[in-house]
Amino acid sequence: MNSSAEAHSGQTVLAITGMTCGGCVSTMTRVLQKVAGVTRAEVDLASARAVVEGSAAPAQLVAAAEAAGFGASIVGPRAG
Repeated sequence: MNSSAEAHSGQTVLAITGMTCGGCVSTMTRVLQKVAGVTRAEVDLASARAVVEGSAAPAQLVAAAEAAGFGASIVGPRAG
């Protein structure tokens, strides 16, 4: 049985809305790192993007960001 979390690996880029300061970046980083399968999350305020590494399903990442009060959408895999 294949699950989407197992099928997805590598990096996912998210566009994040609602971040206004470094505290928001810290919160968003912690939220993303708590998602099962995430090995690393890097959030950048200036670009309003998050690069997430690991096997978490992109939909789980978006849901976690939204649950924390931020907007999020999948931009795609990070180009090499």
